[in-house]
Amino acid sequence: MTVIRTEQLAPAMRRVVFGGVGFADFLTRHVELNDRAPGGAFTDEYVKLVFLADGFEYPEPLDLDLVKDTMPKEAWPVLRTYTIRWVDPHAEEVAIDFVVHGTDAHDGPGVAGPWAANAQPGVVLHLRGPSGAYAPDPNADWLLFVGDEAGLPAIAASLEALAPTDRAVAFIEVDGRADEIELTTVADLEVHWLHRGDAEPGSTTLLDDALRRWDWRNGRVQAFIHGESALLKTVRPHVLDDRGVARVDVSVSAYWRRGATEEGFRVWKAEQYDPVMRPGAS
Repeated sequence: MTVIRTEQLAPAMRRVVFGGVGFADFLTRHVELNDRAPGGAFTDEYVKLVFLADGFEYPEPLDLDLVKDTMPKEAWPVLRTYTIRWVDPHAEEVAIDFVVHGTDAHDGPGVAGPWAANAQPGVVLHLRGPSGAYAPDPNADWLLFVGDEAGLPAIAASLEALAPTDRAVAFIEVDGRADEIELTTVADLEVHWLHRGDAEPGSTTLLDDALRRWDWRNGRVQAFIHGESALLKTVRPHVLDDRGVARVDVSVSAYWRRGATEEGFRVWKAEQYDPVMRPGAS
């Protein structure tokens, strides 16, 4: 699809809006995916962004299997996974929010972040997907969201999907106050913004510490815990073991790992026991 416009949401967050050729096919896949979603919409919907190497000509339509079979390895595209922030069928647009830390801490060698920081209208980028697995449970007594900037687009999309009768609590770690983006919801929302200041992303225990200090609510909770891989070692066991939340009511996923490229992160994630859990997993 083609870049339509960009918007700087915060110092470390940039939105890129896509449209044009390819949107109709994307919308078809988007509708088919969400027809299978509980409640009618996955709010952690994501795509693979395909970054082509400079200096090579690629087959049209782009066939990644053909590229790997017929082109040298240095021509193989780099793939990055990103959350869909919103889809507007009427405007024929889809938005993706990118973390653009100067150190590209969420992006390994620095592919997607620098691309988004410099993206201009008219630039073309291939999107594969979408896929999705999480949808807020309207039958839960309350909903818990825990994440950093990488998880923030899915958290924001989830909050927008809630009903006025829903109750939600969000713990979100960002650099500072300037990174507290606007969260829109009609639900009863309690938000805890946690500022890491000069600390490197992924290096603090702010989320775990804040959640453990917080006065836990009664009733059945559905928890969404997505962000840097340390959350799997800290927040997840606290929610499952200390708080006794049912496994089927927990969606937890590492989106990135501090100090690792996405390729290295994928290897690490595959080696972990139960690295990703989502509601309904057995």
